[in-house]
Amino acid sequence: MDFLFGFGQKSSLLLIFFFNGIVFSFLLLKKGIQNNNNANKWLSFLLFLCAMYIAPYMLGYAGWYSRKVTREILYFIPFMQVLLIGPVIFFYTKSLLNSTFKISKKEYYHFIPALIYLVYSLIVFITDKLILDEFYFHADSRDKDMANWYQIAGIISMVYYLIASLKFYKNYKKLVFDKVSFADSILFEWIPNFLIAFLSIVVLRVLLFLLNPEWGNFGNQFWHYIAFSIVVLYVSVNGYANAVKMSFLNDVNSESINVYQESDEDYKTKQDNTNLEEIEFWKDKILHLVENEKVFKNPTLTLSDLSKLLNTNTKNISKSINSGFDMNFNDFINHYRIEAVKEKLHKEEHKTSTLLGIAFDCGFNSKATFNRAFKKSIDLSPKDYLKNL
Repeated sequence: MDFLFGFGQKSSLLLIFFFNGIVFSFLLLKKGIQNNNNANKWLSFLLFLCAMYIAPYMLGYAGWYSRKVTREILYFIPFMQVLLIGPVIFFYTKSLLNSTFKISKKEYYHFIPALIYLVYSLIVFITDKLILDEFYFHADSRDKDMANWYQIAGIISMVYYLIASLKFYKNYKKLVFDKVSFADSILFEWIPNFLIAFLSIVVLRVLLFLLNPEWGNFGNQFWHYIAFSIVVLYVSVNGYANAVKMSFLNDVNSESINVYQESDEDYKTKQDNTNLEEIEFWKDKILHLVENEKVFKNPTLTLSDLSKLLNTNTKNISKSINSGFDMNFNDFINHYRIEAVKEKLHKEEHKTSTLLGIAFDCGFNSKATFNRAFKKSIDLSPKDYLKNL
């Protein structure tokens, strides 16, 4: 029984994580196809790659490297695509934060290192199996996927793309606060968490490599793969939960949740060359509209909405709020919402309505957003402020 799987403690534990990755990969691919959502497809691909990354060690602990037939399967199938994981994380992040994102032809260069390794794997197979019919590349009886040079290259690649993804998220966070009044609802706070989790795994691996002189031995890397598997479990569960959440948000307001309708370069240009007279002109118009028309009560108000109401472009409104009020758009609108809440509290409307009901009536769209915005502005929670009345 050459293909018998040895169910030991280590192989069985990794098997559970492996199937978790495969199942969630399938679920996300299905959801991505149904909703035509590229972010779900990228995350599906990422989880599949992570499951394949675990596979050789899972099968190794199950005894497959000790049998001739199964050993050659592991030798010649490039399960561990470590040069693909980083780029896929990066494109998943971009597609999740920008629903209009589509990979361009010039961005395919990110996949060149992984393609080169696939060509190398094909050469290894042709040489060892078809031409020589003996192990030349595998003369050291070591799977090429686990070669130190390849694993180090994978670590460098992952660090580069994880940092690039964090920078992209940082830029997104700035844009979202400048362009929508419901920023907290679309911050995807789990994204930096999962990126940092992946970075911590890379740091752990480097530390283990430096501190353990016998790192190259198969059995000494088990805890790294368990830690990696836990991160993959975290990403799969939270990634699927966010996919469900995003499906709901797209149904409710598909246009207003995308802050990348204009390029970063255009947006930066719009913040330059500020004219003080122009700022004062639009500042007065903005104040009149917000204070008299109460537009802040719209829970999905965006910078684009405000510019349309004033028959101008987002450039004028954005720089007038940023420079004229020394606030971003999100904080500016929330300021008026909080003032409206305070006014209702002073009128003792909380005796006939709930605090959350008052917040919703003033334009907030969630309890968490209301509490954060209120405490940021007043330095007190809404309940503490009410007690002080």
